[in-house]
Amino acid sequence: MDPRLCLLSIHAHPDDEASKGPSTVAKYHAEGVKTVLLCCTGGEEGDILNPAMDRPEIRENMAEVRRRELAAAAAAIGYERVHMLGYRDSGMADSEANEHPDCFAAAPLDEAVDRFVAILRAERPHVVVTYPDDQGTYQHPDHLRVHDITHPGVEKASDPDHRPELGEPWQVSKVYYSSWSRARIEARHRAFQQLGLKSPYDKRWFERPDQDHLITTKISVEGYTDVRREALLAHATQIDPESDFWFGLPVEIERALYPVDDYRLAHGPEIADGIETDLFAGIRQETRS
Repeated sequence: MDPRLCLLSIHAHPDDEASKGPSTVAKYHAEGVKTVLLCCTGGEEGDILNPAMDRPEIRENMAEVRRRELAAAAAAIGYERVHMLGYRDSGMADSEANEHPDCFAAAPLDEAVDRFVAILRAERPHVVVTYPDDQGTYQHPDHLRVHDITHPGVEKASDPDHRPELGEPWQVSKVYYSSWSRARIEARHRAFQQLGLKSPYDKRWFERPDQDHLITTKISVEGYTDVRREALLAHATQIDPESDFWFGLPVEIERALYPVDDYRLAHGPEIADGIETDLFAGIRQETRS
């Protein structure tokens, strides 16, 4: 049994792991933490956003292409193991893909939860990072489903009476929601303006409710910010290397601009005072005792 601390991130599609918390994972991997990725779908419905990749042989083999991209991004980030939950991409809300019998959103909830339980019991993570219940204006069925399976999965994984054939019970210590904070958006928006560049953040970004007061945990990722760029570029079908949103700022400015990843504690011991600076706060001491 691996005695190390373990971090498991659960994401909806290939490329989500590159945009949500990759620098945090890279930091903990460098510190010796076991890092595990669970991707719930194959991303078959993803649009090709990079014109250079919009070719028939790519479109006809999207699932395999995206799996290769995921492997490359996971390696760049520092994930030691990648699990696929085994569902098909559900597509955007109200699309034809929602009706596919193999899609994640249409899967029986108990079935999807138990697939997650089996992975939790096998990998035995101390910390799970997932998506919040309130996902703003991006109501993708698969992202909502990630949230739906997380808490029941964590609860049932610890229950010795629940499906013992799925493995030995395991109690996850903490669950966090990843967050793209208003502070990050405002910092990037100002940087574009100060450089005389057109900002990709229009007024709609600032009409969203500011939920920064819900952030409980800030992880310093100084020295690991370039990981996001490398991981995003590994998803060549989904990420246009000419994208102003992702790559519009000079690298040296991007590195120094907001070298912090923000999280919200969703399950675990209450934080006594202030802001946490470690996802494993309180757990490190327990594992040593």
